[in-house]
Amino acid sequence: MPTVGRRVSAPVIAVALSLLATACGSEPPPGPRAQSSSSAPTTTSSAPADPVEAALAGLDRRAQVAQLFVAGVPLDDLGSGDAVAESGVGGLFMAGRSTAPAEELAQVSERWQAAAPGPGLWVAADQEGGDVQTLKGPGFERLPSALQQGSMPPAELAALAQGMGTALRSAGVNLDLAPVADVVPPGNEQANAPIGYFDRQYGSTPEAVAAAAGTVVDGLAGAGVTATLKHFPGLGRVQANTDTSADVTDTVTTADDPQVALFGELAASSAAPFVMVSSATYALIDPDDQAAFSSVVLMGLLRGRLGFDGVVISDDLGNAEAVSDVPPGDRAVRFIAAGGTLLLTVDPELVPEMVDAVLARDASDPVFARTVDAAVRTALTAKQRAGLLEG
Repeated sequence: MPTVGRRVSAPVIAVALSLLATACGSEPPPGPRAQSSSSAPTTTSSAPADPVEAALAGLDRRAQVAQLFVAGVPLDDLGSGDAVAESGVGGLFMAGRSTAPAEELAQVSERWQAAAPGPGLWVAADQEGGDVQTLKGPGFERLPSALQQGSMPPAELAALAQGMGTALRSAGVNLDLAPVADVVPPGNEQANAPIGYFDRQYGSTPEAVAAAAGTVVDGLAGAGVTATLKHFPGLGRVQANTDTSADVTDTVTTADDPQVALFGELAASSAAPFVMVSSATYALIDPDDQAAFSSVVLMGLLRGRLGFDGVVISDDLGNAEAVSDVPPGDRAVRFIAAGGTLLLTVDPELVPEMVDAVLARDASDPVFARTVDAAVRTALTAKQRAGLLEG
C-alpha cells in the first residue's frame, strides 16, 4: 500500500477533523472567548451541569490555552513548582532524578494542586524502569528495565505495573510518561541511541511490545494513573537521540508499518492512555516536518487512519536539541495546529512566550481558534476522566 506523503487529500483531512471535533467538541467554549491576558473567569447566567462545560465556563481564553501546557519542575528544586502551578498550566512534570520519599513528594504534589487556580493538575513523572526511573526513594521499588519487564510472566508483570502505579499515586503522581511502545529491531539495540541502548524497549517485535506495554497501561490505570504511549510513530529505528541531536530522521518507517499500527492498537485501550509524539522526522511519512509539527503524522495518520481521539502530548519541546532552531512560540503554534493537545516543555520559563504565541495566532486565525477549542476540550475531557475537574 502507498505511504502517506507530504500532502493529504482533502477527504482524509476532513475525516480526521471530524473525528477530533466529535470527540472533543468543535464549537467554541461557552461564553465569549477573551483574547486578552486577563485571568478573570468568563461569567455565565447559570453554571453548566457537565463538568467539562463548567470548567470551560470558568476559564478565560488565556487560562484555557494554559491548560495545554505541561511544564517541567526540577526535582532538586521542587519549591519552584509552586509559582508554575499558580500560573494555571495544565500540568507539572517532575524532571530529573530523586531519592525523596513518596510521602515527601505527596506533600509537594498536594501543595501544587491547592495552588492551581483552575482544574486539577497533571503531575507527571518518567517512571519506566532501569536507567529511566525518575523516583527511587523510600516507597518506590527499584524497577527492572523495560527489556527485563518484557521477559516476565504476564501475571508477574501485571503485579509490577500495579505496584508501580500504586507507588506513583501515593506520591501524588497521576500521569506516567510510560510505557515505551517503540520497537527496536533485533541486532540494532546498541545503535539505537534513545531506546535500545538503554534497554527501554519491551521486545523486538510488535507482538511482544504490545503484550507487555498493554499490561503496563492496564496496571497503571488500575492504580489511578494515566499512562503515556511513546514515541509515536516510533523511535526504534533511529540512531540519534532527539534530546541531544538535531535532524534525527527515520528513513525506514512507513505509515503502514506494524510498529505504527501497534500504537493504534494500544491507544484503543479502555484505560485511555495518552500518546506522546516524537520530534524526529519520518522521511517516508512526512519528509518536510518533524512529527510533532506534522499534520500528516498527527491528523492524517494518528487521528485519521488510526482513529485516536484522545490526548496527544509532545516529547520535550523546551530543551530538546531537535527543536532548538524553531522559536519557542512557533513550536507551540505548530504543535497545536498539527493536532497536538498537551505541549511538554522541560523548561518552564518558555511557557509564557508559548502561550502568548498561541493566543496571538488564535486571535487572528479562526481555523486555528477552532483547533485550540478542540484541543482544550480534549484536555479537559481527559481531566474529567481522571477526576481532576470539580463536580
